Amino acid sequence: MITDLEKIKKYLQAVKIKPTYLRIRLLKYLLEKKNHPTGKMIYQALKKELPTISLTSIYNNLELFAKKGLVKILLLDPKEIRFDGEKGHHHFFCEKCQKIIDLPIDCNLIKKKKIFGHLIKDWDGYFFGICKDCQRDG
Repeated sequence: MITDLEKIKKYLQAVKIKPTYLRIRLLKYLLEKKNHPTGKMIYQALKKELPTISLTSIYNNLELFAKKGLVKILLLDPKEIRFDGEKGHHHFFCEKCQKIIDLPIDCNLIKKKKIFGHLIKDWDGYFFGICKDCQRDG
């Protein structure tokens, strides 16, 4: 995981994104947090450090990051869009508590880099159900 600010700056530059302080902090937040935050959650967390930021700036940069392949947009809950700074895993969405859980499921098709002649650049796998904590709590 890349969390060093200088490494994040180079990571942004490598995909032709100008590494502003907001963008560096935004990407650092996404790489460190495993809670699959919404744009609003990110805004509320970063506003403490960057009081002049706007929610629009957060969403515009998240959209840019997604276009450049730096973050994943998760569409598990129809009520909100979530973001993930780490790629290469599946997600489980608990329909009871709305928690999103990373699942490190190995898939042989992904390793081939092509499926039926189609080049794989990225992938998503979503599972829906009731998490073990909610099952236990009844």
